[in-house]
Amino acid sequence: MLVAAAVCPHPPLIVPELAGAAASELDGLRAACAAAIGAVLAVDHDLLVVVGSDERTRAYGGQAAGTLGPWGVDVRVGEGEPVLPLSLTIGRWLLAMQPTGGPTNEAAGEPTGEAAGEPTGGRGGTAAAGRGLMLQGVASDASVAECLALGAELVEGRRTALLVMGDGSACLTEKSPGYLHPAAVPYNEEIVRAVAEADTGALAAMDPAEAAALWVAGRAALQVLAGAAEGAALRPALLDESSPYGVGYFVATWLEGRAP
Repeated sequence: MLVAAAVCPHPPLIVPELAGAAASELDGLRAACAAAIGAVLAVDHDLLVVVGSDERTRAYGGQAAGTLGPWGVDVRVGEGEPVLPLSLTIGRWLLAMQPTGGPTNEAAGEPTGEAAGEPTGGRGGTAAAGRGLMLQGVASDASVAECLALGAELVEGRRTALLVMGDGSACLTEKSPGYLHPAAVPYNEEIVRAVAEADTGALAAMDPAEAAALWVAGRAALQVLAGAAEGAALRPALLDESSPYGVGYFVATWLEGRAP
């Protein structure tokens, strides 16, 4: 069952070494991400799964490595040869910024396969047992049905927490990476509303083709969240929402227990 979730964006510039002199521009976003992740880690859970877009759907162990070298500075997380996509690299970096450094795979016993940091071809069902960490990539072009099924699978039979990495539309202004699209602002606002209200139906209703046209990098990961949260009693809170570079960023928590 899903007991807690945090939604955070994954811009490379959230890492100060990449932002350089402009690092302070995202101080508020970093603080909101830290607060959201801290709230999720405080909830009793067996496994934390970081979910983010990838070239294909595959699971990685909690110690898998990623680098931001392709974005200008070789900031690394994890151990071994970098294999993580951007979304999971940023998620792993945000976890490392927590005071405790985040969860580990120590409870899983001897690491083999994905627990050793190697990608697997499965959809996430081979996660390490016990309280630990797993990194789950989801194909950016995965169908809605595939995303919902993956979400349900990730939370089956254990108290699971999710860190969902997902940007909104990158077509909000003329300076956006995808340039200005007239449908982008209302579409992004609807995503923010759905995340703020834990509206799984609205997230599940996102059309992959429309989301791709509006450069919504978080579509697949958010639909994994929708599948994981189906039937769960969760209390949502929106911690931050902004678009400093013409890209929609939002930070939210969904925590166990409905609001009074």
